[in-house]
Amino acid sequence: MIDLAALTSLQAVATHGSVVGAADALGFTPSAISQQVKRLEKQVGVALLERVGRGVMLTGQGLRLVDEGSRLLSDLEELESGVHRDAGRVVGRLRVAAFSTAMRGLVAPVVRDLLGRHPDLALTLAEREPWDTIDLVASGQQDLGIVHRWGDVPLHVPEHLVAVTIAHDVADVIVPRGHRLAGRTRVSPPDLLDESWVATPEGTICRQWLMRMHDGTGRTPRIAHVALEFDSHLALVGAGLGIALVPRLGRRPLPDDVVAVTAHRPSPTREIAVVHRTSMRDSPAVREVVRALTSATSP
Repeated sequence: MIDLAALTSLQAVATHGSVVGAADALGFTPSAISQQVKRLEKQVGVALLERVGRGVMLTGQGLRLVDEGSRLLSDLEELESGVHRDAGRVVGRLRVAAFSTAMRGLVAPVVRDLLGRHPDLALTLAEREPWDTIDLVASGQQDLGIVHRWGDVPLHVPEHLVAVTIAHDVADVIVPRGHRLAGRTRVSPPDLLDESWVATPEGTICRQWLMRMHDGTGRTPRIAHVALEFDSHLALVGAGLGIALVPRLGRRPLPDDVVAVTAHRPSPTREIAVVHRTSMRDSPAVREVVRALTSATSP
């Protein structure tokens, strides 16, 4: 009989391209992943991995096992969800990944009440960027993902995932209190062309949206400072080192030395969604988590 845990490990090796990557994603040691794969090789009687230089790659038999095994794991997940649905019970352990402001402003506030109402439900939380979250949910390494999409910045969701929009969030332009724009009710990109920006790192969705805001102006934003956390953005703006585009979700109360000004044309609005595998659509636990998150964002 094929060990399903070992099959999951092999699937992670295929997804991440290495034993170390699989171990990091699953929360195991590389040694544990190697042992599980060896156990699986013993069960099926063929080699599933082969060494290539310092790394490994799946053999033809390993690729077939991952491909057909993925369908098996999906069928079992759908079966389990249906059993829980028929029993009418919110049970099980769900692995949830979310971007940082959603973790602070959305997930954390609802978890205590959610678990209090459903003592047989357990949640494991991880902070991840939206692209990583979608990959982790798609490959079965997370069960639920909370992601965001700014305007027309693309965020590809594979066909075997379901995406449920639960809220929309807005970002404001944050300026020092003594700034020339601090008294304005709203600003547009032409007002901001000569400003120095505090921005998230290159490649992040928020950075991409800041760049898109300046489309049509003939200019790109002048990035003076880079910080991953929005709390750092507020501190740097308060020190007079630039301005920043900061979402409202998960934002701490603004300090006295900065002011939030509404941006428009375009309005920096992001769609917040929960993604999960189609095979979990009947799971009462999944439905309850989605319901709780949606209720938390309703007016």
